[in-house]
Amino acid sequence: MPAECPSLMRATRFFQQAICKLTTWHLARGWRFGLVILSTVLAGPVHAADVETVLMPGAVIEGHAKIEADCKKCHFRFDKSAQVSLCNDCHKDIAKDFELHRGRHGRLKEHECRVCHTDHKGRNANISPFDEKTFDHNQTDFELKGGHAKPKVVCRDCHLPKTKFRDAPTACNACHKKDDPHKGKLGTQCANCHTERDWKDVRFDHSKTHFPLLGKHADVACKECHKDPSFKDAPTTCIACHKKDDKHKTRFGAKCETCHVEKDWKTLRFEHDRDTKYVLRGKHALTKCVACHKGFLYKDKTPTTCVACHTKDDKHKGKFSGKCENCHVEKDWAAVIFDHNRQTKYPLVDKHVPVKCEACHKGVMYKDKTDSFCYSCHEKDDKHKGQEGKNCVQCHNERSWTSTKFDHDLTKFPLLSKHQDVKCKECHLTATYKDAEIACVSCHLKDDKHKRRLGPDCGLCHNARGWKIWDYDHDQRTRFKLDGGHKGIDCLACHKKPTNQDVKLPIACGSCHAWDDVHNGRFGQACERCHVTSSFKKVRIGIGTMQLKQ
Repeated sequence: MPAECPSLMRATRFFQQAICKLTTWHLARGWRFGLVILSTVLAGPVHAADVETVLMPGAVIEGHAKIEADCKKCHFRFDKSAQVSLCNDCHKDIAKDFELHRGRHGRLKEHECRVCHTDHKGRNANISPFDEKTFDHNQTDFELKGGHAKPKVVCRDCHLPKTKFRDAPTACNACHKKDDPHKGKLGTQCANCHTERDWKDVRFDHSKTHFPLLGKHADVACKECHKDPSFKDAPTTCIACHKKDDKHKTRFGAKCETCHVEKDWKTLRFEHDRDTKYVLRGKHALTKCVACHKGFLYKDKTPTTCVACHTKDDKHKGKFSGKCENCHVEKDWAAVIFDHNRQTKYPLVDKHVPVKCEACHKGVMYKDKTDSFCYSCHEKDDKHKGQEGKNCVQCHNERSWTSTKFDHDLTKFPLLSKHQDVKCKECHLTATYKDAEIACVSCHLKDDKHKRRLGPDCGLCHNARGWKIWDYDHDQRTRFKLDGGHKGIDCLACHKKPTNQDVKLPIACGSCHAWDDVHNGRFGQACERCHVTSSFKKVRIGIGTMQLKQ
């Protein structure tokens, strides 16, 4: 052993002492085995892999034979719980089941592989015992129900030889293709119509198709509409089956269902007010159908504008663009009902009420569009010089320019707590309100006791209730958890310079505790590998800690 490796010498002596203790126990159990171990230890420094091979309780199975000499493939020294992750490194499909909680393994509460699969029992040992009689298939992704649960169904009916159980197909068609009387014409989703209980047990619900069976259609045999056994391309229009029953000779089109119902041809359900976009009111309700519908229904479009029928009655000579219904009603031409508040998108309230129509409507009504924006009339009254936009009603109303209703909470800077008491002019120095800054330091730079060392975003710690009311969860909002001796340390003890979002504060132990490093940097800056945050004098030993002497 080279003199310049004191750490390795100490580790070797520690391992030899452990082996000697183990050998003493084996001497009491069997002197030959203990003698072999003792002779190996007394011979001098040994390799850990050689010792592990000697201590191996038995040969591994044939599948693990190629890694038998490399114990660390399956075992992690002094940590049995790490063995599961080593198993998952090789058995990736099982690891994926654990992660997604699927399959038999994914439903296990405990994932200790060695509980069920114990190795070192010999090359031909079966470490994956399986009892078909006691296995609960409901713990897999395919629950056995109906006909699948019958005793005559055995595992090998679905699980083929030399195929993993997990790779068994789950689609009906994979096993029952030969039982498909439709020869694949209806696809492979057998479960849409059939159940696991019996093939003849059909549960197809026609109401879930595009054509629910209502009235007399429910009594019609399938083959009368479905001429093709594949049930595809069946007609769904009334005229396709009932053309001979059409007494209108197609004059009203092919949409029989508009007027008739499935119960009986003589039962009509058509209502002009309900089934069309044109409600018959007043004198229109007394007009005969042929007075408006002169051609083929649904082919020759019937006009719905007033002027289409009443051009000769228009006394305005088209000045109002023919929209008679805005002022007149179907009861009588002489009855005028125009209401600006109800019939337009611009109700007249307060000071807009006495304004004359021609003051806003300067052109032909409904032809020359009237601008309803405040700014189109009140540009000269805008003290904000257009910076607040043209939608004056966000702040002002029709009663007066000085009467405002602005809600600051709808901006990017809602006024909370003490900000509600601040006068507008203290932040908005001019009428162009958008020039006001929203950063805390723009107003509170003089209040920053940290001298910008913690950055300009005061809202990370402080709030509008008061400067002394602050809260910052370092554990949740940073990558550096404050625990042990780090609790209670003043912020400025670490944040000594102004915070820069682009340059993060280093979190390595050595960045702050280089002067505490008795190893002079030989073990790197990752002090947490041995030390704990409660005290440098405590070091990790296995899963516990040890207090160093002074």
